[in-house]
Amino acid sequence: MARLEKHLADLSIRGLELTDPSQLTRMARALMTTEHEKPAAFDEAKLSAIVDLYIRTGIQVHSPGYMGRQFSGVVPLSSVIDFVSSVVNQPSSFYEAGQLPNVVERIMADELNRFIGYRPGTFDMVTTSGGSLANLTALLTARNRAFPGVWARGGSELDGPARPAVAVGADVHYSVARAAGILGIGEDRIVRLPLDAARRIDVSRVGPALDAAERQGLDVFCLVASAGTTSVGAFDPLGELAAVTRERGLWLHVDGAHGASLLVSDELRHKLRGVDQADSLAWDAHKMMFVPAPCTLLFYRNREHSREAFRQTASYVFDAQPGVHTALDSGDKNFECTKRPMMMTLWVLWAMYGRALFAEKIEYLCRLTRVAHAILEKQDDFETLHRPEANIMCFRYRPKWLADDEVAQFQVDIRNRIKQDGQFFISKVDVDGVAALRVVMMNHQITIEHFQMLLGEIRKAGREK
Repeated sequence: MARLEKHLADLSIRGLELTDPSQLTRMARALMTTEHEKPAAFDEAKLSAIVDLYIRTGIQVHSPGYMGRQFSGVVPLSSVIDFVSSVVNQPSSFYEAGQLPNVVERIMADELNRFIGYRPGTFDMVTTSGGSLANLTALLTARNRAFPGVWARGGSELDGPARPAVAVGADVHYSVARAAGILGIGEDRIVRLPLDAARRIDVSRVGPALDAAERQGLDVFCLVASAGTTSVGAFDPLGELAAVTRERGLWLHVDGAHGASLLVSDELRHKLRGVDQADSLAWDAHKMMFVPAPCTLLFYRNREHSREAFRQTASYVFDAQPGVHTALDSGDKNFECTKRPMMMTLWVLWAMYGRALFAEKIEYLCRLTRVAHAILEKQDDFETLHRPEANIMCFRYRPKWLADDEVAQFQVDIRNRIKQDGQFFISKVDVDGVAALRVVMMNHQITIEHFQMLLGEIRKAGREK
């Protein structure tokens, strides 16, 4: 505990210190007991060394130098509750195993739905271990509704003259393509919808794209929109897309893993206008709600749909005649039979501090990103690639002496040099097929001065290359 307190109190600028894997393996093995005949005696010094090694070799998510990924530094109280959950060990898929976790799932579903806007009493929410699993579950539900025979009779039901397909924005998260493969749809049946200049799905071109897919023998049953794309943080026009899917009888799933948290902010909620018309919504609390991973919420507009992803009977866990207690079970609605009580970390923060804690942090990080973008636009050696909609921003360092054919590799080299130097941790992404630098503001300890220091490090890395 003392070491963790020291770790959290250290606000020095530090990025990622990469260790050679073979060296780290030797260090880890050196900390392992050689006693195999009986339990080894507890060694406090060895435990301290393990904790130190664990802290030192990870991404420093609480440092102002951390601007690279979408998982956040956590509010420390949520980590305390996560520790309690590990000790009491109450899996939350069934009420009898985790009574309080199941109750607070219902409480938080109602609390957060105030910002989504589904009709009270008619929607449902289930927690899953990560956004990828939430997206897969939602697409499984959509597939089973469109092709009800698949669950019982298998993939032969998908081999008719019209082949099942999913429509997505061109910048959709890779987990959606992965889900298509798992569900037997295949990546070749993913219809990638054109984007507009802001890298959002271009609604004016959705209809023609769907018509073209139909002419090719594809039966699109689901459209996946994004609320905060991973690449640039773009928000698709949900209300307009809902009108299209409603007219064509398609399931609308919103991957809001990153951006759904903006719903709790009065200032930013408009980014998700129309989300109340989505059939399902994935929302990662371990991103912009600042709790330990994983903690993902999957909302359904229609409560009945939440039970259509899976269709098993198992007398040892599923009761044929639900009662007041088993009515709160979620094991029949998610992949996991044993599932961490992930909602406890979010509920405790909400119970103790309320909505304002999250809204203030999110608004600060989005405001910080807008200011950083304004600074970049005034630099003659940097190129901005989009106007940030949230807390993700992509750009390129393009000094005047840099040749056009060297731009892509130059960004990759700079990112690697920055990571190697160990003060800042940023990421990269391809935008229009060309590598770009990417920052994600996930830590409220970051100030605009830290971003300006990062620009200095980028310039220095460019000169040294």
